[in-house]
Amino acid sequence: MEKHVVIEDYTPDWVRRFQEEKNILKGIMSEKAIAIEHIGSTSVEGLGAKPILDIMVGVNHLIEVDEFIEPLEKIGYEFVFHKEFSNRRFFRKGKWRAGTHHLHFYKYESDEWSNNILFRDFLRANSEELIRYHQLKKELAEKYHNDRVAYTKAKEPFIQYIIQKAKEKANK
Repeated sequence: MEKHVVIEDYTPDWVRRFQEEKNILKGIMSEKAIAIEHIGSTSVEGLGAKPILDIMVGVNHLIEVDEFIEPLEKIGYEFVFHKEFSNRRFFRKGKWRAGTHHLHFYKYESDEWSNNILFRDFLRANSEELIRYHQLKKELAEKYHNDRVAYTKAKEPFIQYIIQKAKEKANK
């Protein structure tokens, strides 16, 4: 059963739920997790989002993630292989296309890691762009109500635009 694309209003509950999950994940991964970050729309105060927590874990080497597959399974995470994302390891908690948590592993401080942080932090610091992104998400959720893949793909140009702006600002 695929969930429809629905953008919910921001709730501080997302931050609380992230902190709870972060503590559980730290217990499983200990020092192998260099950093655990709340990313995606639920990490930006005031931004509406699909109610899925995106959590990013930084590791020294992606091969280390293999040892977490079984312990993460025990707390409800399923490893999902994506050959098109060779620089990421991905786990989902919840049903297919209706997950409640997305867990992304990247090499710490890789481009993918940095871009996620840049995007989140830029939206947190720039209310005009946050408002633009929120509006875009609502429009796309209406347009692609039954197609999460198309919804996600349609957001990509704006996300790349924000990452580029954040990089330019960081290089000034």
